[in-house]
Amino acid sequence: MIQTIWGKLGGAGIGLALGGPIGALVGGIAGHVLVDREGAPFGKPPRDVLFTMGLVALAAKMAKADGVVVDVEVKAFEQVVEVPEGEHARVRRLFDLAMQTSDGFESYARQIGGAFNDEPALLEDVIDGLFHIAKADEAVHEAEYAYLKSVAEIFGFPESEFERIAARHVMRVDDPYLILKADRAMSDDELKRHYRKLVAENHPDREIARGLPPEAIKIATDRLAAINAAWERIAAERNLR
Repeated sequence: MIQTIWGKLGGAGIGLALGGPIGALVGGIAGHVLVDREGAPFGKPPRDVLFTMGLVALAAKMAKADGVVVDVEVKAFEQVVEVPEGEHARVRRLFDLAMQTSDGFESYARQIGGAFNDEPALLEDVIDGLFHIAKADEAVHEAEYAYLKSVAEIFGFPESEFERIAARHVMRVDDPYLILKADRAMSDDELKRHYRKLVAENHPDREIARGLPPEAIKIATDRLAAINAAWERIAAERNLR
């Protein structure tokens, strides 16, 4: 399928078939005005090309926003989407064109969000792919995180859903796995056992039994509350009961 995608870019008029800012971007790389697919030029746009080119456009705008060297992010993109030999220069040119366009990232995000509004899993794939590209320099920077959150909002994801997606990629101070000192690779049963062990070890009753002062008991109570809150977030994310 990947060969088909990149083959379409080399053909005529794929930009007209896509329409919108992504169509203009692709038209700039193809440089043709005919239609390189079956059907009329005003038919439904090729979803595979729209998805991939949308990811290119949003990744390029993210690179422009945070100032990261684009070569690193192009290579990261090629880890997300397989690019055939001989097409790497075209990918780089697409990144360059997207960075230079007057269209803001919002216009690209709106076009992708509208095209896949009935398939939220695909929109989630776009965000996951962008996170992977953002991590190319081994860190998701504040500007990148804000950018991705804005893209998710345009896609229609509530903040809780974005946080769930982000938790797969970013370890934050309030990350529930970090609070529980747990590995994301743990199975559900392993996590449950680990959580119960933490509750037993950090329960305020232990402090009371040891005759510790109220301050120590308050600290233990707050710590247990944080552990329980972290567990509730993980349980919701994993659909545990």
